[in-house]
Amino acid sequence: MNIATYVAMDFWRNLRNLGNSFFVIVLPTVLFLFFGASMEWSTNPVGEGNVSAWTMISIACYGAAMAATSLAGSAAVELQQGWGRQLALTALPHSGFVAAKTVVALCFAVLPVLVLNLTGVFTVTDMPVGTWLATAALTIVGVLPFALYGLAIGMAFRSDAAVGTATGLLVIFSFLGNAFTPLDGFLLDLGRFTPLYGVVALARYPLTHGDQISMGGIAGTDPLWAVLANVIAWTAVFGAACLLLQRRRTRRQ
Repeated sequence: MNIATYVAMDFWRNLRNLGNSFFVIVLPTVLFLFFGASMEWSTNPVGEGNVSAWTMISIACYGAAMAATSLAGSAAVELQQGWGRQLALTALPHSGFVAAKTVVALCFAVLPVLVLNLTGVFTVTDMPVGTWLATAALTIVGVLPFALYGLAIGMAFRSDAAVGTATGLLVIFSFLGNAFTPLDGFLLDLGRFTPLYGVVALARYPLTHGDQISMGGIAGTDPLWAVLANVIAWTAVFGAACLLLQRRRTRRQ
């Protein structure tokens, strides 16, 4: 079995999983249609677009992070539970399995971004084409720390239930990350230090240029260096956790 064959089979297997498809594709789309396309304020201007665009970007970040976390976490659990030894009996090497799972996770992370952006095209979302493409690309780039987050959870707890809990925590991260509703005051200050805040702010940057939108208007501006620092710091934290957990597993073997 080569890598391309395994990627195609595993992608199709996960796509047919109704739980995965619902939480990764259907749920974010429904959230956007309700909160981002049907509200009376959806067409109000925000930055270079409107409120619908602001909402679409944040929910796409949530969907992509959910996909990356669940797929990467499941891959780690499969390895911990002995799937790697089964693969050793095939022509697919361990490194090939990891590479294949990475590709599948990335493809799944692209799905909610693609579906939400297409939904935005046919609803009330409005922003320049260049801004639209830039926000979609940055949303996909922001998947990396959450792929590492999923891997770390999978290696630490070796349980599908733990991965489910990790994806559930993304709801809290999304709220504190200023993704679901505009935050202000203490919650906004606290949210700036949470994992999803930097990813969402970076994806929105072409639209808002760092302005933080609250119910009362602009609540402040995040400089680009601060947004990047958040993304880089959390990527480093989750990456370091993966390395430490892998070393611990290797020592036990």
